[in-house]
Amino acid sequence: MIAADDDDAPLWRPPPERAAATPLAAFARRAGRERYDDLHAWSIDAPHEFWPMLWDELAIIGDRGARVLEDPAAAMADARFFPDARLSFAENLLRGDPASLAVIAYAADGARRELTRGELRARVARAAVALRARGVGVGTRVAAALPNTPDAIAVMLGANAVGAIASLCDSELGLDAIVDRFAQIEPAVVIAPDRIRDPLAARLPTARHACAPDELQAGDAPQVWSFHRAAFNDPAFILYTSGTTGLPKCIVHNTGGQLLQLFKELRLHYDVRPGDRFFYQTSTGWNMWYWVVIALAAGATIVLRDGSPLRPRADALFAMAAAERVTHVGVSPAYLAHLRAAGVRPRDAHAMPELRAVMSTGAPLSPALYDFVYDAIAPDVHLISLSGGTEVNACFVTGDPTAPVYRGEIQRAALGMATAVVDDAGAPVARAKGELVCTRPFPSQPIGLWNDPGRARYLATYFERYPGIWHHGDFAETTAHDGYVIHGRSDATLKPGGHRIGTAEIYRQLETIDAIADSVAIAQRWQDDVRVVLFVRLRDGAALDVALEREIRMQILRGASPYHVPARVLAVTEIPYTRTGKKAEISVRQAVHGEPVTNVTALANPECLREFASRPELAR
Repeated sequence: MIAADDDDAPLWRPPPERAAATPLAAFARRAGRERYDDLHAWSIDAPHEFWPMLWDELAIIGDRGARVLEDPAAAMADARFFPDARLSFAENLLRGDPASLAVIAYAADGARRELTRGELRARVARAAVALRARGVGVGTRVAAALPNTPDAIAVMLGANAVGAIASLCDSELGLDAIVDRFAQIEPAVVIAPDRIRDPLAARLPTARHACAPDELQAGDAPQVWSFHRAAFNDPAFILYTSGTTGLPKCIVHNTGGQLLQLFKELRLHYDVRPGDRFFYQTSTGWNMWYWVVIALAAGATIVLRDGSPLRPRADALFAMAAAERVTHVGVSPAYLAHLRAAGVRPRDAHAMPELRAVMSTGAPLSPALYDFVYDAIAPDVHLISLSGGTEVNACFVTGDPTAPVYRGEIQRAALGMATAVVDDAGAPVARAKGELVCTRPFPSQPIGLWNDPGRARYLATYFERYPGIWHHGDFAETTAHDGYVIHGRSDATLKPGGHRIGTAEIYRQLETIDAIADSVAIAQRWQDDVRVVLFVRLRDGAALDVALEREIRMQILRGASPYHVPARVLAVTEIPYTRTGKKAEISVRQAVHGEPVTNVTALANPECLREFASRPELAR
């Protein structure tokens, strides 16, 4: 760690020998472009050179074919990469020494188990044979409501091995939430734990078979079997958005783009190497689960942990990381904020000399949490804040293990991603707030949304705002260090008096006030305009009195602007979050306005919304 007296000094800089030894540095040398800016520019200006070189760098198993883009002149929404390629997602993940350790898994009750690559491959083979015996083949949808365990990996890769389309969600979701997702894709087979299997199948009329995961593991693993090698742009799996404005959208992801993009992130941007131990706190319903599984392709041992990150105690994740010699730990900003608010310092209790990287996504990572990681977790780690989305299952902005980490900033635009920040007219802006977009095609663009004739909904959602380029819906800003700051989701920005404000700008100021444990800000409709309303969760023993409210307003005024200062500050006992650790700002806004909350099933604690509705303080 480098002591930083101001925000312009890096919090961390990799030693030159460490930076030079990274796969990213080696790739840049082979490309003849050792400066990251030059490497990135080449990666987007010369896709016909970059993507094939990346394919070879990652030693992708399969036939790449001759063409990189089917039609280089096609519109971005219609771009198709490697149209002649054939490959298997599962085959690439399961390669390697059968005796090497593939998975370390912790069940919700703390029970630990290990699987070698050979054992995992056998489980996938049995699942593939069992699915094929049930009529599963190319294009069949296999829906699995499962916890984060090796069973989920076996089902997903087993389905992929026979050419089926896998779709997973967490079995801890309510039955209605699971049905909201799976019913849309009309699965032929549903896999779930015994306690929900039959009621779930009863509500999925297309399901011909309903199985518990152990039913797919009956019998001996076949000694000889083959992987179905799909076309690069054939569907591999379906993910779901959080459903903030209605039913969750069903995002159909292709085979090759997902493998190439996620493998690129892990190898080049996160410095994941053979023998590393990779962990991300996630569930099967979040896109980060696929990032964990993809680490198998990089030769890493993946670590799975089912259940709440706060159980049996707040620092349990880091106790596990220390015990398992984990090299890469991924957590949400909400979890880090909880540790900070509770005064938990993992490094005081857990030695983690092997830890090289701490990753965070799901929401903006505030400057105060950057400080917390280096002070309370590890002083010499690569802190990687990353931002992308379920829709692309890739990053637009991400980490660079060869470069410094600056407080509150995401380091770089990802290789191969023409990331930009633009104003309302679509013109690029530098060091000013605007919309995050991607201006050129990339291989992990989704095939589209399920059951979307003519791709009408897909095109309207991502390409209508700025014709011809991908509009992601993040409110962002570039920095003097060629980095990025994400200020929040565009649909949650506040516009009092027409001034556009990212909610993260308010939250950053509140993290300097010890009495505040958490907060959520919304725009309340008021007198033909909107006004900022701030809800705060206080630490034990604190009270929202006149002095504290004045401190809140003055800190926001000094650190942000008069437009950020809330018209009302109200105390609540809990802040609502989605199951993936994102503040549910839109749900709060809907509750305040007496509107139906559209994503109740996606929330981890929906009951707390009652505290936001019908507040008399908001009527004046």
